[in-house]
Amino acid sequence: MEHTGNTILVTGGGSGIGQALAHRWHDAGNHVIVTGRRQQALDEAIAGRARMSAYVLDVTDDAGVEAFVRQVCAEHPRLNILVNNAGVYSAEKVTARRDIADAQQMLATNVLGPIRMTNALIEHLSAQPGAAIINVSSGLAFVPYPAAPTYGATKAAIHSYTAALRPLLAGKLEVIEIVPPQVQTELTPGQSQDPNSMPLDAFADEVMALLQASPTPTEVCVERVRYFREAEAKGQFDEALGMLVQYS
Repeated sequence: MEHTGNTILVTGGGSGIGQALAHRWHDAGNHVIVTGRRQQALDEAIAGRARMSAYVLDVTDDAGVEAFVRQVCAEHPRLNILVNNAGVYSAEKVTARRDIADAQQMLATNVLGPIRMTNALIEHLSAQPGAAIINVSSGLAFVPYPAAPTYGATKAAIHSYTAALRPLLAGKLEVIEIVPPQVQTELTPGQSQDPNSMPLDAFADEVMALLQASPTPTEVCVERVRYFREAEAKGQFDEALGMLVQYS
């Protein structure tokens, strides 16, 4: 992956991890396009930054995604990197019958959203130099958080989907997975102030440093997430799951 001179599309780029990475890619000399569902957040994300563009987009909307892709490819024909970052989180109590609307929304956004975006852009990206797809998963893809089982399942699905894409697209574009730990964002109420969460700037800086490696790593794992990423391979899965049960 080239580190400058790209045109990068970041879904969910109006806040949190998406915005932090978008700003760093922009600072590195890339044109960056951010999408999200809230115009105000997008306007704030690109304020004062030339070579940044913003579009309102709901990645769960089939027709909306197709219309957006036609527009963005016409207006930014050099678009060569897609970052599937948009995601939603809901805690769940699964031990009794419940309304599963939140679970359905997580599946629609966190799994079908990246699949939909990748499908809509795959032919365009495959024709671009230096092209890449970057999918943002989670440490919970590898050790699930029992208080949010569907969320973990969506991230495990993205890990599997990303790994399957990689050999199929070899020689056409790079396929990269970013695996965050719990980061100080507003993914859940109060998380941005949680001292047990990784500071957002520290996370984004470490990700950018890891992406500088040559060749670009297929998985970008900051040090703080490695315990969970490697837990099963090291025989520590039950221990790690037990730790997360305590917070459920």
